[in-house]
Amino acid sequence: MTEVLVGPFLDYAFMQRALIAFVILAVLVAAVGAFVALRDLEFASDGLVHAVFPGLAVGAAWGRDGALLGALVAGALAAVILTLVASRVGRADAPVAVVLTTAFSIGVIIVSAGGYPGQLETLLFGQVFAVRDEQLWAIGAATALAATMMWATRRAQLYRAFDPTGARAGGFPPLKTDLVLNLALAVAVVAGSQVLGNLLVLALLVIPAASARNLGAGVRGMVVLAGAFTLLGGWAGLVTAFQASVVHRVSLSPSGAIVGALIAIHAVSLVVLALRRLGRRDAGKRRGSPAAPGDHAPCDDVPAMPSMRRGVASLHAVDPESGVRR
Repeated sequence: MTEVLVGPFLDYAFMQRALIAFVILAVLVAAVGAFVALRDLEFASDGLVHAVFPGLAVGAAWGRDGALLGALVAGALAAVILTLVASRVGRADAPVAVVLTTAFSIGVIIVSAGGYPGQLETLLFGQVFAVRDEQLWAIGAATALAATMMWATRRAQLYRAFDPTGARAGGFPPLKTDLVLNLALAVAVVAGSQVLGNLLVLALLVIPAASARNLGAGVRGMVVLAGAFTLLGGWAGLVTAFQASVVHRVSLSPSGAIVGALIAIHAVSLVVLALRRLGRRDAGKRRGSPAAPGDHAPCDDVPAMPSMRRGVASLHAVDPESGVRR
């Protein structure tokens, strides 16, 4: 069993590079993914993912190293536009949908018109087993940038997630806070696209953090668990794809296997969530109370600012186990 689970990473350099990529991405998801889940920004993340695709396509036309620069430019531009639109109209679901479909269509047109449609699959689904050393350096630099942005604004991000009114009163401008988060998210999309491809990177940014939220962890717990689930899913998917493709000669996309592993982790978290809710409901019936102690554990990680504590009451409108707003 050890040979199956560990052997490939000891014997093959391409497996080592792929695993290193997911170690780096685990840090990235921990830094950014938790706030995507807390702010319910999954749809906005989808818009940024698709907005990056034209940049990938244009950059790929300049050579394999141009895709990263093109994606960064496209991602930064999309992050600024979506932030400004959301600040004016509130929820930006409609603008995000327009950006999503328009940008993706432009990217497909660029790829087709450029005479290299064979690269479409690579851009969309990545080449996990073909990660190069220079890509690892690029992913590491992107992770360092995104993590630094989130760390520098961590208090503002927490206030913005749990109490927007208190955040403004506390001196944290919402436009600046949202822009930093969206820019960090765009950088995360670009970094993840280097490994999983543009189409599947959304799963990397959303599923691990959503799984952590299902386990009822506080903010710190979500950050740690999101990173751990990313690494676990990457490792399990790589082993599965290696055994299928290399050992048994059965074609299996490593990107698909990794996303499948992340989905399996999420399914387990849903079972745990259901059991916790059932146990809490039974405990409430025995005590004649609808809720059990500790239902609002996510509040434990909120800084003790008076306006924030008053606003944390709004957090009680969030399901403590799933993080979904009631």
